[in-house]
Amino acid sequence: MGMHGGGMPVEKAKDSGRALGRLVAYFGPRRSRIILVGILAALSTAFNIIGPKIMGLVTTKLFDGLMSKYVAVATKRALPSVDFAYIGKVIAGLVALYVVSAILGYIQQYQMSGVSQGLVYDLRRDTNEKLTKLPLRYFDGRTHGEIMSRVTNDIDNIATTLQQSLTQLITSACTIVGVVVMMLTISPLLTLIAFVTLPVAFLATSRITKSSQGNFAAQQKELGALNGHIEEMYSGFKIVKAFGREGASVREFEGINARLGEAAWKAQFVSGVIMPVMSFINNLGYVVICVLGGVMAARKALKLGDIQAFIQYSRQFTQPIAQTANIANVVQSTLASAERVFEILDEVEEIPDSDDSRVIASPTGAVSFDGVKFGYTAESAPLMENVNIRVASGQTVAIVGPTGAGKTTLVNLLMRFYEIQGGAILIDGRDIRSLSRGPMRRMFGMVLQDTWLFKGTIRDNIAYGRAGATEEEIVRAARAAHTDHFIRALPEGYDTILDEEASNISQGEKQLLTIARAILADPAILILDEATSSVDTRTEVYIQKAMKDLMKGRTSFVIAHRLSTIRDAETILVMNKGSIIEMGNHRDLLALGGFYAELYNSQFAGACVDEQAV
Repeated sequence: MGMHGGGMPVEKAKDSGRALGRLVAYFGPRRSRIILVGILAALSTAFNIIGPKIMGLVTTKLFDGLMSKYVAVATKRALPSVDFAYIGKVIAGLVALYVVSAILGYIQQYQMSGVSQGLVYDLRRDTNEKLTKLPLRYFDGRTHGEIMSRVTNDIDNIATTLQQSLTQLITSACTIVGVVVMMLTISPLLTLIAFVTLPVAFLATSRITKSSQGNFAAQQKELGALNGHIEEMYSGFKIVKAFGREGASVREFEGINARLGEAAWKAQFVSGVIMPVMSFINNLGYVVICVLGGVMAARKALKLGDIQAFIQYSRQFTQPIAQTANIANVVQSTLASAERVFEILDEVEEIPDSDDSRVIASPTGAVSFDGVKFGYTAESAPLMENVNIRVASGQTVAIVGPTGAGKTTLVNLLMRFYEIQGGAILIDGRDIRSLSRGPMRRMFGMVLQDTWLFKGTIRDNIAYGRAGATEEEIVRAARAAHTDHFIRALPEGYDTILDEEASNISQGEKQLLTIARAILADPAILILDEATSSVDTRTEVYIQKAMKDLMKGRTSFVIAHRLSTIRDAETILVMNKGSIIEMGNHRDLLALGGFYAELYNSQFAGACVDEQAV
């Protein structure tokens, strides 16, 4: 069963029919292979179904032979021989049928594997492409564990069902039709008796299935919550340890695990009741068929071989029905998973680039905010209103203010990660909404407080800043970031493989690599969000020197924690509650004696740092 998103309420398929219809639409390009699978399933099943009828001929021939001997003994006549030659031919034909049926079943399974895996491939591809088109707002509102659960576990759940249950469903349907035809050819009366058990069986299974839907939804919800909790706790393991929150984490885990255990127990128990109930009902019908069939055989209304074949058919008839009922539970879970995946595909994408989107060939980096208004949602209170900023090409702008003031949001708007509700943001005099996103974002270089490095060599991580960078350019960027010396000290140098969390180097060294990456990108506009917060004071001196060289001739936006690092900025923006409350250079703002002066003095006049300062 697939794990689902961390605590999201949409665990149960609200519209199973719509989810099923959309899932079936993915079979469209493979319609011919589905038809082939159906034909193979029908043929394979037909050969299997004929088996009991043929075996009935053998039983009848043996019975007739034995009865002839019994009569001969009773009447003292010569003993007749059993026609074993006929029986041998029938058995040989039966074996041939079963071999052909097995071969057809193998081909059917092979084709179905291709269909199901191809469909899941398309679904993964579409989901991945969709995620690349979603705005940052979507990812801000969901945990990583919840998104990963939908992309991996939910799609895996769909894949398992398509591969196993769908093939079983096709075979079961063919078996039911074939068995009914064979039963009717033997005895319509016995067939009618076999059918009487169906309404009772369907009524019982439908009630159980309806009850199990809610239980499976609850199970998937708790699985998603557990998945999200584990992902968060292990990704922040050091923080959990540092603050001694292991006990709280374990208690929360145990609470989720207990709820999961309760929901899973109910789901599995209720779904597991289906087979025993079906078996009980089917056994009742089996007893009636045996008794009535025996009476009919005694009266010579039916041959003994036909009675044997019918009993086998009655077993084959109820088994696929029971399987189909059991598959219904799996389908409910699958449709819930499919709906969760389709919810991603239905999310509103970033506003696409217009057909006449432009590209700034040689950007200078002049930036303007003209009356910008922004809120995270249309219903929420605006975070920014009437923001006006003018930044000349090559100018360094520092942004300071309390947590939540809108500093990072400002640069996110500049890179068009969010769409503004009013006003305009201009780069080199052009509205960013008229620019093509890809080339526009390549004008920027970013160094964030939270370092991001992928599994691979140090060389590849630095080269991520610019495609096609040469070895010489990579080394030059590393030297400019004062990171070349520590790289060469590693056993494999630039070929050193970083692990998943890049835990084989220090946090400061991670930051240096991201700075080298930004230097290599050679952007027109540089964004530094607490770029030196993870390095020691001595290293920061080198980094600041490298940054000054890097920022020459470039427009730079610097979000700083230590105000000493931005004293030389041409313009300092002081933000609070989404508004720019002060603007000027370091000296002018100190002379103003306002909010900036209070922040600065709290750091350098021996006072305690204001908890609101960032």
